[in-house]
This record gives sequence, C-alpha cells and structure tokens, in this order.
Amino acid sequence: MKRQYFKNVLLASCAAFGVFAGTAQAEDTIKVGVLHSLSGTLAISEATLKDTVLMLIDAQNKKGGLLGKKLEAVVVDPASNWPLFAEKATELLEKDKVSVVFGCWTSVSRKSVLPVFEKDNGLLFYPVQYEGEESSKNVIYTGAAPNQQAIPAVDYLMKDVKVKRWVLEGTDYVYPRTTNKILEAYLKAKGVKDEDILINYTPFGFSDWQSEVSKIKAFGSAGKKTAVVSTVNGDANVPFYKELGNQKISAEDIPVVAFSVGEEELSGIDTKPLVGHLAAWNYFESIKSPANTAFIKQWQTYIKNPKRTTNDPMEAHYIGFNLWVKAVEKAGTTDVTKVLEALPGLEVPNLTGGTAKLLPNHHITKPVYIGEIKGDGQFDVVWQTKGTVPGDAWSDFLPGSKDLEADWVNLKCGNYNTKTKKCSGQNY
Repeated sequence: MKRQYFKNVLLASCAAFGVFAGTAQAEDTIKVGVLHSLSGTLAISEATLKDTVLMLIDAQNKKGGLLGKKLEAVVVDPASNWPLFAEKATELLEKDKVSVVFGCWTSVSRKSVLPVFEKDNGLLFYPVQYEGEESSKNVIYTGAAPNQQAIPAVDYLMKDVKVKRWVLEGTDYVYPRTTNKILEAYLKAKGVKDEDILINYTPFGFSDWQSEVSKIKAFGSAGKKTAVVSTVNGDANVPFYKELGNQKISAEDIPVVAFSVGEEELSGIDTKPLVGHLAAWNYFESIKSPANTAFIKQWQTYIKNPKRTTNDPMEAHYIGFNLWVKAVEKAGTTDVTKVLEALPGLEVPNLTGGTAKLLPNHHITKPVYIGEIKGDGQFDVVWQTKGTVPGDAWSDFLPGSKDLEADWVNLKCGNYNTKTKKCSGQNY
C-alpha cells in the first residue's frame, strides 16, 4: 500500500509538472492573429497580405522575437464571407488568445468584426483604404482615410486634367457608397452640377461589364472632359479593366482613377490597353527609396519569386506591425490596454522615404501619390503631396460628421461632438 501511495503521488506530480510545463511552453510565444481571406472573391487581394504578416513575423523572430519571446502566427480564413469574419475574430480572441490581429479588407468585413474586438478588448490593425466615418478604441487604421486618397485624387483630376463630368463607379457595399457620398458632396461644393455626376454600383464578383462600360462611354460623349472614380473592389476589377480595353476607352478620352487597384491586381491582366489610367495610393512599388528597395528584396526572397509585386496595403501592414512592436516594447507587455495607451504619438519609417506617425484618432500620417499605369503593370508617379497628410476619421463634407472629432488621448472618445461637447459612442 505504501508503494502504491508513493506511486500515485509520483504520477500526480508528473502530471502536474506536465501541465505546468505545457503552460510555460504556451506562454513562451506571443500569438499574432492573421484574419485575411484566402479563398473567395477577395483572395486576389488578401492572400498576399497574409504572407506579408508571416514575413514580418519571421523577420522579427530572427531579430530575437519580442520581449524575449517568439511570435507565433495564428492564420484563419474568413473566405470573403462577412459573418465568418466575426466568427473567426471571436475564435482568434477567445480561443487562441492572440495579442493582436492584422486583417480584414473590405469595410463590411471590418464592421462585422468591430463588435467582437470592442467586446473582447482586442486589437486590430486594419491596412486598407476606407470610407472614414469611424474611430474605434480597438482599431488602428493604417490604410488611407478619404482625405488621404479620394479627395486628393479628385483635386488632381479637377485641377490638372480639367475634368468636368464624373462617373462614381463602385462595388455595392459600405466603402464605395460612403466614399461616393463624401465625393458627391465635395464635387457639388466645388460647383459640379447633378447632371454631371453619374453614380453606379455592381455586386461583388461582377463580370458582365459590357453594358456598364457602354453607359460610361455614353456619359463621356457629352463634350465635357469626363473621368471615372473607381471604388470597384476584388476580382471584379479584372473583367472591368478588360472591358474598358475592349471598348477602347483610353486614358486620354476617359481616365479612370482607381482606389482599390494596385500592382497585385494588375499582375493578372494584360495592362497594355490600360496604359495611362490612374490609381491613387500612399505607396507604389516603383517609388525609389532605400527602405523600399530593401522591402522588395525581402519580400521576393521570402516568397521565393523574383517577379512578385508589392503594393500599398502591404506597406500599411509593414507600418502597422512596426508600430505594434514599438508599442509593446514601450509598454513592456502585450496587454492590449497598455499597448493602446503606448501607441499614439509613435513614429516608424514608411517605405517611401518618410515617417508614419500614429495620431490620437488612431489614424496615421501618409503621403499621397497619383500613379499612371505602365505597360508592365507598374505605376509612374505623376503627382504627390509635398509632405504627409494626417488621416481624418470624420469627413468635413458630411453634415453629420463635420462637427465630430476622434481623440483617444485627451478626449478618450472616437466621436466627440465639438458643439454639444458630448461623446455619443464608445469611450474609455
């Protein structure tokens, strides 16, 4: 009986040791969530961002990790399915216990996960241009707000190209609709008449562009300089641009400026008929800088393909990842509340030779570039801002937004009304 007693004690001790050892082993890594579609209509854009985060994690681990621990990627596939984004976000935060998430593409996917991150006090770095009209305590917006992409693009077309008629062509969801609402108000404030603005939306994955492009062509035949401002998203861009080429709509006749088409999307189509059409971004692969040269080399080496391109949302993840690392080092912990307190005011290099600063509204400073499509699928920069532009969370051109201010440092609020002096949403 004594032998059996000591045997039981020994087994219990070993079991306990195993539990503690397993716990210690689990705590030896910092888990990083990656929430990007690897299938479905948006995989054309998002799969590359998953690989970008994995590359950044790999590079950080080779530097020794973070706080003495290795970073561990936890990758999920929300499959271009908006409710599934929320389910996968819940899984990352509640089951996998990740310290941070890099992900989402469309605004509808971001809005789908937003309640999850706010409820569970998670931290999301969102890398894509969007419509603004939002500032969450739990989201860092490293993509462009409208004043860092859409408004400068319209200004360029109006002043430099002398455009008088406007086609606002978008995919039917929140980002294009809200962006076009802002642009319509902005154009009308500049004196553009209703009859000189055409607004149209098509579903995700839309492919039958013949009649839609014919409408654009007809609208542009009124004798006034016409341009298309495109918020078409995902793989619908491939047939859209092909049909522009089929109907011989050249950049000289009706230039198209896109907000969701970059090097990655153009790599899948013949770009020769599209030479001269435009895109507005905060980064282009063709921009010469030591940081960009190093990043391109790092990416092509990591992906084992010297022909793979880089693009704007990849730079946004590069900036966001480095901001998070710097904030964790400053806070001395991955605790989300403390990291969020450490983030505002931090600065990291961008890839175009400047600096990105995180503002109190959880947006960053960014330069703005207009690029012309070249025959090789790259962009020739034809216009840029003199310096960086601070991202605005709320539009100055919408009645319900112009009095709102986001400030998570002093006001502790994402939608503080400067007239009523009240915060009407989430706050600390």
